[in-house]
Amino acid sequence: MAWMAWTWPTAAFFAVIAALLVTFTVLAVKFPETPRRGVLGIETTRGDRLFITLLGSAFLNLAWLGFGIAPQPYALIACLVLAAAVFRFV
Repeated sequence: MAWMAWTWPTAAFFAVIAALLVTFTVLAVKFPETPRRGVLGIETTRGDRLFITLLGSAFLNLAWLGFGIAPQPYALIACLVLAAAVFRFV
C-alpha cells in the first residue's frame, strides 16, 4: 500500500468505519429489529440510519469545507448532532 499516502487521520477514519460496520453487524445478529417509520415516511433499520448518517456527514463536511464556515474539526460536532438526530427521528 505504498502507493497511497496513509496518514493517522486517514487510517483512523477507515478504522472507525470498519468498527461501526462490525458493531452494527453484531447488533443485528444479537438483537434483531423491526423496521420503524420516522419523519421521512420510509421504513428504516439501524443499518439504513447508519448509511444516512454517513452520507449526510460526507455532504456536511464537503459543504463545511467549501463554504469555509469554521475550522474543519468543528464539523465533527455538527456530524455528531446530525447522527443523533438521524438515529432519533428517522
